[in-house]
Amino acid sequence: MTQTTDSNTRLRELGTALRRMAGDGLGVVRVLDRHGFGTVESGQLLAGTASGALAGVLYRGALDDAAVPLAAASAATAQTRKAHVAEPAALAAGLACSGGATLLGHPLPAALADALGRSLERGAPSALVSTADGAGALVLTGPELADVVGTLGSAGLDEVATGAARQLLRRGATVTERVPNEAGPELLLDLWVPVPSVLIVGSGAIGAALEAQAALLGWSSRYESELDATVAAVAAFSDADVLVLLDHAPSFDAALIEGLRGRGFIGALGSRHTQSARRERLLAAGLTADEMARLYGPVGLDLGARTPAETAVSIVAQVIAARAGRAGTALAAAEGRIGG
Repeated sequence: MTQTTDSNTRLRELGTALRRMAGDGLGVVRVLDRHGFGTVESGQLLAGTASGALAGVLYRGALDDAAVPLAAASAATAQTRKAHVAEPAALAAGLACSGGATLLGHPLPAALADALGRSLERGAPSALVSTADGAGALVLTGPELADVVGTLGSAGLDEVATGAARQLLRRGATVTERVPNEAGPELLLDLWVPVPSVLIVGSGAIGAALEAQAALLGWSSRYESELDATVAAVAAFSDADVLVLLDHAPSFDAALIEGLRGRGFIGALGSRHTQSARRERLLAAGLTADEMARLYGPVGLDLGARTPAETAVSIVAQVIAARAGRAGTALAAAEGRIGG
């Protein structure tokens, strides 16, 4: 399993746990400030209940002595706690060096925990924003973070929070950031953006080029050639997953049906004739017009691609555009914001 796939899996597992624990009086612990530890991933979160249930992890468990009791205590009231990890303990946990952190623990009401959990499970962009003292929190979910649950206590604070989260979303990466606010308290923002994971079904030069292009973007990819394994993989898709079907065999319609009734980016290579025949088979199999509209076939943007490498670029470009809700037109002809 690649690092990208492993990260996405952890987020989905965290989402499931948040939904399961939502009704039990949930507290979350986040990193308000840190020094040392070397390079660490953003979006660190530990959730816990007063009864001792736990989910998530902070800095590979190196902060557990402070973070675990804080998670239980913060289910009732917001508070901060300082933690320090000596060099031997940090290295044993897999961190680069010693360090210290200020941890913020605060309640996460059931509605917010459920909304955040469902979004992380789906593999959709998700954000948790709170005041730096944990007095209020809100959750934003969806491709454009348009869905908002909770409040920071005022419409003005909520506007600052949603604006900051949506601005950071344009970077396309998971991030933890302090948000200054001249008109009120500072905010702590955690944004999770799952990285695409590409399932390539079939073989050949285009598949190899697509694998290379995905790696260049920091995406994970994997190959599959067996029908049953492909259908099982697509059935487990999140919104961040991508199917690129290179095999034209009608038997793989089963994987397309599973995907078009589920989640993720579903794309299939093939000529106009191949696409037409495939469409007739899928409609005959019972897919609706709305479900068929989710199929990207022929997959890729019209870039005039001729080589396998150019075709791979056209495919990943369409994935990027679809995730951003863009049509993939030339920037010079577009009227929206440049860069997301």
